[in-house]
Amino acid sequence: MRASLAAFFSIGLVSAAVADSQNFDRIERGRYLAVLSDCAACHTAPGGQPFAGGLALQTPFGTLVAPNITPDRDTGIGDMTNDEFLASLHDGRGRNGRRLYPAMPYPAYTKMSDDDVLAIRAYLATVAPVSNKVISNQLPFPLNIRLAMVFWNWFNFTPGRYQSDPQKSAEWNRGAYIVQGAAHCGTCHTPKNLLGSDKGDNALAGATLQGWFAPDITNDSRKGIGGWSKDDLVQYLKTGTNDGTLASGPMAEAVTHSTSRMTDDDISAIAVYLKDSGLSGSASKPTPVAASDNAMRVGAAIYKDSCAVCHKDAGTGEVHLFPRLAGSALVQSDDPTTLVRVVLQGTRAVSTPNMPTAPAMPAFDWRLDDAQVAAVLTYIRNSWGNAAAPVAAGTIASRRTSLAVAP
Repeated sequence: MRASLAAFFSIGLVSAAVADSQNFDRIERGRYLAVLSDCAACHTAPGGQPFAGGLALQTPFGTLVAPNITPDRDTGIGDMTNDEFLASLHDGRGRNGRRLYPAMPYPAYTKMSDDDVLAIRAYLATVAPVSNKVISNQLPFPLNIRLAMVFWNWFNFTPGRYQSDPQKSAEWNRGAYIVQGAAHCGTCHTPKNLLGSDKGDNALAGATLQGWFAPDITNDSRKGIGGWSKDDLVQYLKTGTNDGTLASGPMAEAVTHSTSRMTDDDISAIAVYLKDSGLSGSASKPTPVAASDNAMRVGAAIYKDSCAVCHKDAGTGEVHLFPRLAGSALVQSDDPTTLVRVVLQGTRAVSTPNMPTAPAMPAFDWRLDDAQVAAVLTYIRNSWGNAAAPVAAGTIASRRTSLAVAP
């Protein structure tokens, strides 16, 4: 009898240990999937508690504030059911069926499997609950009426899980699943239509978001990553820098919270997909602004005086310290928003364990007027083999005003 009882409890202990192990493994997988999905970047306010919300997201339609997704039952998602959590990520319908705005990227998350979504849910249930009531919807009337999302979804949203391409490798499909789904790269990098929806026929070709231009990450050889090798892309995602550029602005946040914490296999899969996605952007190239143009002559003098010490006379920069300007895809982008912002406000590159230096560029808003900023950017965008439209002084004036009132 005692032997039978001992055997019974032994089996019970083993079963409990297996269950605990499975629970731990699921939670750990959910933690990693939250990294892939970059949840912390939006749901953690500067100086705030992890996932407690409160970060203001500036959209073309007004301000939305990221909600609290800790397991607090009153102000977070502690009393949200699994079905409601699935509906939030897959269909854009939150607690009690409330419709969400696509600043929460459910148009991408809809591609994630149920099991992956619920693993994230299992992980979030283990983070520290924080009481932090957030009023997410701060859009002006009538955009603040959530019922409008019925019509938005009708025209712009196609729910459904990712379907593997049998003609591609497992690694390619893993990269596609991450880029199209979990990492929601298109949310920032795909141009938007007037309703704020992705232009599907121009995927990953670059878009303006929150006062930055998220660059083209198609294989366009001039404006995208066509000139990057797979290793260049892997190094950039892992460390925030490669031989030609450094991540700053919103991409620095993505590297900090997400890509630098991904496994080497997943980073490689992303690179394989992006380099073999069939997305090639536009092959057109504008005629460079002539060196004799007045803006080019003025810009050359300003560049020599203010920029060449770091970026070099030939625009070659310094590896891992100062970005290369010659042949730079971002420099030649159709939209100069990021360039204008960086010159006016300055920026600091991301710091990662493998590249901790985080070099900075100073602001020049106090030193250069609108015409001078326009001239030096026109010069940079049309020198050393670069070719891009000139930048107007009016563009600088408008950007300077918007940055002065930006949060």
